[in-house]
Amino acid sequence: MDLKSGYPFWSIRNGLMRDFPRLEKDVECDVAIVGGGITGALIADELVRHGHDTIVLEEREVGWGSTSASTALLQYEIDTPLVDLAKRYGEAAAAQAYLACAAAIDLLHERAREVGKVDFRYNDSLYYASRHRDVAALREELALRAAHGLQVEWIDSPALWRDYGVRSEGAILSRQAARMDPYRMTYQLLARCQRAGAAIYNRCSVVALEPHARGQVLRTAHGQRVRARHVVVAAGYAAQQWLSQCVARNRSSYAMVTDTLSDAEAGALRHTMVWETARPYLYLRGTADGRIIAGGEDDSIDIPARRDARVLDKAAKLSRKITEAMPDLRLSPVFAWGGTFAETADGLPFFGAHAQHGPNVLFAMAYGGNGITYSTIGAGLLRATIERRAHPLAALFGFGRLG
Repeated sequence: MDLKSGYPFWSIRNGLMRDFPRLEKDVECDVAIVGGGITGALIADELVRHGHDTIVLEEREVGWGSTSASTALLQYEIDTPLVDLAKRYGEAAAAQAYLACAAAIDLLHERAREVGKVDFRYNDSLYYASRHRDVAALREELALRAAHGLQVEWIDSPALWRDYGVRSEGAILSRQAARMDPYRMTYQLLARCQRAGAAIYNRCSVVALEPHARGQVLRTAHGQRVRARHVVVAAGYAAQQWLSQCVARNRSSYAMVTDTLSDAEAGALRHTMVWETARPYLYLRGTADGRIIAGGEDDSIDIPARRDARVLDKAAKLSRKITEAMPDLRLSPVFAWGGTFAETADGLPFFGAHAQHGPNVLFAMAYGGNGITYSTIGAGLLRATIERRAHPLAALFGFGRLG
């Protein structure tokens, strides 16, 4: 079968699950969320469930942006290793971030169970050494994670080959990971919000934020005005257009998916996601219908046409890398895609107000490889901010850490 490329896998697989209306008139609300992807959906669900009058404004179709390109590896493991994060912010703060991500996976499970039909499943996570020189650092990482109560164990080279088909000198096996369909999760959460009284609008582009005495006025491209006490900008990498300060850099990532495999063909990937210490890293995971998704080969391209022109070449490189790391794994990719994402210098997100816009405009920048787990944490953090309550991660995940 020939390898095809095009729209991201989740939007192709699911189609347009639900049509939300356009905004046709001026409206008012407590919180206006700009962005209808998985981040906006998780935040909206958190706010609506706690009584906040909420509106979601999506410039395209709900879930059609980076959410549809996400491969949805749900991990506590931040792109910056715990050891390195501890050197930067102190061990206590670094461990707090890792443990919060671990707890977020269980929160996502609760949401998935409530809304249903999002293919959520707990997985193991195997983080293997790409090179000999990575082994010592990986063992140090294992020890620090274990010291803070994370469920980890060391897998040596013979066991890696026997049980996982991976050629490596060692790996950390984590028991706290999961996978899901992010596109379906977005629709299911926003549909629940709509049933609870929230307003969800597609094809509504916000072009300006204007402060007023009791919050903000959002102006749309078609002339409507949304008056809100609070605004949450949850527009993915595009959220950076609202800030003059550069807080992240845009990159592109590439992924491919196989046809359905038998249990014997998929092997350990049925229940274990696999990734490596090299940067950018190769990763693989299974899906609920027996496929394998693989991704990586990140680059600095963030122009969609240039990114999309590279998809098939990147898929070929991914296939070669998989063969080098897992030579007995026989994958036949049938579809490949690329997507743009943003990453911060320290691998942490930004949630909260920025001095440029004042306290009523909150940003939800769930950047990096942990976007969905970060968004789960950020939903609670932003609700606490709106309700004028303290949150233990507000400083570490805020813009103040930039100095």
